[in-house]
This record gives sequence, structure tokens and C-alpha cells, in this order.
Amino acid sequence: MKLKFLSIFSIVTLFLAACSSAGSMGGMDHSKMGSTQEKETKTENTDNKTLPQTIESKTLTGKNINLVAEEANHQLNEKVNVAAWTFNRSVPGSQIRVKEGEKVNINLKNELPDPVTIHWHGIPLPNNMDGIPGVTQNAVQPGKSFTYKFTASVPGTYMYHTHQDGVNQLDKGLYGSFIVEPKTPTYDRDYSLMLDEWMSNPEEMEGMDMSGTEDMEGMDHSNMSGMEDNSNSKKDEKESTENDDSMAGHDMSNYDIFTINGKSGKEIKPLKVKEGEKVRIRLANIGYMSHKIHLHGHDFKVVAIDGQELNEPKTIKDQLISIAPGERYDIEFTADNPGKWYLECHGEMKGTDGMKTVIEYEGSKESNDQPNQSENLPVFNYTSYGKQTKGEFTSNQKFDVEYTMDLNTAMNGNEMVYTINDKVFPDTDNIEVDKGDLVKVKLVNNSKSDDHPMHLHGHFFQVLSKNGKPVEGSPILKDTVNLKPGDEYVVAFKADNPGNWLFHCHDLHHASAGMVNMVKYKGFEPDFKVDSDAGNKPE
Repeated sequence: MKLKFLSIFSIVTLFLAACSSAGSMGGMDHSKMGSTQEKETKTENTDNKTLPQTIESKTLTGKNINLVAEEANHQLNEKVNVAAWTFNRSVPGSQIRVKEGEKVNINLKNELPDPVTIHWHGIPLPNNMDGIPGVTQNAVQPGKSFTYKFTASVPGTYMYHTHQDGVNQLDKGLYGSFIVEPKTPTYDRDYSLMLDEWMSNPEEMEGMDMSGTEDMEGMDHSNMSGMEDNSNSKKDEKESTENDDSMAGHDMSNYDIFTINGKSGKEIKPLKVKEGEKVRIRLANIGYMSHKIHLHGHDFKVVAIDGQELNEPKTIKDQLISIAPGERYDIEFTADNPGKWYLECHGEMKGTDGMKTVIEYEGSKESNDQPNQSENLPVFNYTSYGKQTKGEFTSNQKFDVEYTMDLNTAMNGNEMVYTINDKVFPDTDNIEVDKGDLVKVKLVNNSKSDDHPMHLHGHFFQVLSKNGKPVEGSPILKDTVNLKPGDEYVVAFKADNPGNWLFHCHDLHHASAGMVNMVKYKGFEPDFKVDSDAGNKPE
């Protein structure tokens, strides 16, 4: 059963003015973290009687961590329960919190009926630990286990999620947050909020395919790790370029429940603070829609983006933080305005109203604050924020590799596909590099109505310019950049982590319908043998 469904890329206008949500971990204070009790989640609907109930998300620390992929009945709001796929029987899965420089061994046991993997979104690690089926490992079969080993070397806000048939599996709840704490924290209280979207009636879509085109669904991905650069492929010859005004994008209206940490509406717990504390809120978008988040009643700073700290961030107020799929934004504020204040998503989508929580001061019982999700507020712009300082790269320096990525929408017969330079994965042209190369990539979104949040595995890149205008404030290091229709970004990175690394749209509906390519290091050979019977599906 598919818990969330994209209506086979319906040719209708996509309204992207989405919002964010809050959930069961929303009330968890990580600054005073102890052992969290596992409380059974209340449910009203018993449609999934044979499944166990989800529990509240736990926080796992230490060198050795166990994650079990298993199915459970999960309550999204007062009315809707779904059969979720979970890590450790919670949505989100257990939060992993480790210290900067800590070596971790994370054992995945698969108790689901389908193969799975775990991708460590944004975390620098060896290629063979990246969790991409058919590219860095074989998918972990039902009843089997796999241990991921790496050093958490860069502090920041990250995520982990399945990368096996991700458009379907992640959509069922198979994800969690991963926090690498700095050696010297700058905050007193720390909350992590994962934003997502769900469907209220997934049963209506049962049996329908979310994964894009029929061609992609039946494609053999078993030889991905040894894939050659098919620059002369004729696949693109049967694809028509986007030239029909009626092809406005895909329909996301079936996603009508927006959640924070797996909960929506009244099920979301308040975020409790004490006057005088410095509070950090980590906002991570694991869904497929952008969400604009508004903090009421407080000045705040955006202190990190995609886990990377900004240089001397300035104080702002009543600006919307637009968080695209795959992105993370850390904000900090001083709790100096006692009462109860909303943290909410702005927009007009059906699920928007359910994506809000409350900043609640200890001892405060009442508040005059009101939601204002329809108010038109300025949107935060990171390209001119913080204090300018010298970054690693500049636009006019010499680069060893330069690559242009034309992102577009096309029709392949009756199916909508998403292309890179007029080709769909696995026939897209790889970015071939040598270790040590300095690489510049220009990304251009030529789709008429679809955003494309492009995520690079295994590397951070520096954003050099947006729409021809250089970044003016703090240097911006990211692993995911969101391109709205017509946008052009130039980014740069150093090829310092050998392997085969995906570079793909993190709206996984787009990725599964073709919008994927790879950064491939010349001479690199994977350390595993592809199993053609593993059912590897890296999209």
C-alpha cells in the first residue's frame, strides 16, 4: 500500500505554496536528554489491527546503534491512522545524536517485506557507506542486516532515510534525524522538527504506481555501479521537449496532511522553553513539497543551512524560512518574550493548517497570539545574509571540470519524465572527475512549474551565484539547492571523496522519473559485487 501518492504525474498545475508540520519529537528537549520512555501512541481507527502501534521517537546515542525497519500502525492526527514503515517503530525513526568526531557503528535489521537501505543525507562518509542500492551496496533483503560504519566528522543537522525505491518507501515514513553535536554547543535548548506530507486516504490509491514512468519502474538497475557514460544514448530521441503550455506540472493535492515529526494538528506537542534560554530549532524537510515556516513573537537568527554554520548571521524577524525537500535550516532565538507563540507553516494548501506548533514558556498559561498562515511575509534570502568573508571558491577562478545541468520536464509517450540535458537516468551524462579536481556546476531549471531541489551525495558545495548575481553575504555551503522555474545557480566543490555519487532531485517523484545523474571518480571501483537478484532500485 502506498501511503502517499503522486497521481502518475497528472498534467495539472502544481500549487507549491506548501507549509511545514510538527510531531511526536516536537516536545523532546535534547539539551537535557536522558532516556526517553516509550509511550504507546493513541489511535482511534483500528483498520490495521494486526500491526503494532508506533511509539514515541527515542533518541539514540553512543558508538553502537541499532535500527530495525518494521511496519506499524501510526496515528497522524485525531482521525487518520496509516500503516507506516518505520525505523524502531516510530515516525520519524529514532533520532541519532552523536558528538563531533565520534565513530559510529549503525546496524540495520530489515523486518519489512521488501529490501531497504539507509542513506545518510548530507553526512560526509566513505562511498561504500552511502546506502545507494546497486551503486554503493546491494539492498538489504528481508530478514537480513547490514552495518554502516563511519566517523561523524562535521557537526550539523542531517537526516537518514531509505534510498531503496525511495519514492515509495520514504513516503511511508522510513526516515529519521541525525544530529552531530559540536564539541562546544552555543545553545541551552535544542529541538529537531522533521517536516513531511501524508495522504488521508491512501487506500484509494492502492495498486497505483508512484514511481514515475512505466519504463523507469521496469528498468534493471542491477548494474548501476559499473554504469558507463551513455552520452550517445538514443533514449532522448523519443522524448519530446516541454513545449506544451498544458504541461504545467504534477499534482500534489493528494498530500492533504502536513506533519511535524509525524504528527499533525492537535497531536503536535508544544516546544517548551524557559525565559532567558538560547533555543535552537532544527528544521528538516523530508517531504516532497517546500514549506514556509514563520516564528512568531521573537527575533531570531538563521545560524546554519544544510548543517553548515553561517558567518556572523544577523537578527531578523517575521521572515518566512522556505525549506525545500532535502534542506535543513537551524534557527536560534533568545527566549525573552514569555507566553505562547506559534511556529507555523504559511500557505494555502489543504494541509497547511495542521503544520503548526507552539513555543510555550514555562509557567505561561495563556497567550494572545493568533495564527496568520495566510499573511504575506517576506521570504528569507540566504544569498545576501550574514557577514561576507572569503570562501573556498570564486566564480572567476580556474576550474578543472565545468558542467551545465539543464533541468526540464518532457513527455515520453503518455508519461511525464524529468530530464537532465534532455536525458533520463540511467542514460544521463555523468560528471567525470579526478580526485583533487575543482568542479563548477551550473544548474538551470527550465521546467515551467516544477521546483527541483537538487541534492549532491558525498560532498558539500559552495553556492557562488543565483540568477547571475554573486552571493553577497556569508559563504553558503550546502548539499541541496532548490531551483524554482527559471532559476539558475552556479555551485562549486572539490572532488575530495572518491566514489560514485548521486546528484539528483530530492522530489523523489522527479528522481524516479529520470532526474538523476552521478559524479563519478575516474578509476574508482566499488568494493561490492552487484547482485542481480537483490532488486536494487536506487531512485
